[in-house]
Amino acid sequence: MRTVWVIAGAIIVAALAVTFYLGGGPRRPDVVAGPASLAGAPAASFDVVRSDGSPDSLARYRGKVVLVNLWASWCPPCREEMPALEKLYRAHASQGFVVLGIDQGESAKVAADYARGRGVTFPILIDDQQQYGRAYAAEGLPTSVLVDRSGHVVKGVDGEMTLAEMQTLVSPVLKSE
Repeated sequence: MRTVWVIAGAIIVAALAVTFYLGGGPRRPDVVAGPASLAGAPAASFDVVRSDGSPDSLARYRGKVVLVNLWASWCPPCREEMPALEKLYRAHASQGFVVLGIDQGESAKVAADYARGRGVTFPILIDDQQQYGRAYAAEGLPTSVLVDRSGHVVKGVDGEMTLAEMQTLVSPVLKSE
């Protein structure tokens, strides 16, 4: 019986060690992770297609302030956030602002039908390989990354934002450039 307890204890210690080693240990508040860790870095760009099949990428929007929004139609917070993104886009498009909705992993038809059905007018890109999600350290959907006119990440946000939060994020960058 004692041998069983020793083996069980060794398994528990080994499991805890592996968990801690793989990142399950205590979080350090001084370490920034996820999309927030990208601030100041050049924004990654990948050649993908728009929902209409034409080629596009973030790099095509250099010189504009861009809010990259990673989303999917099956994602409830993404669906909640979409009307605010559209309002933000319409309010600031004349100032050289673009929202790039980058669908993560769905077909062009699904993404286009969803966006069209909700009156979305900003560009919808299809990232079926989820390259942007990996490059922008997305921890989930939605994830938004604000990119300045020079192509550098200003801030990354994991999770849904309200219109007021979006305005607070975007307005200073539009004014400063």
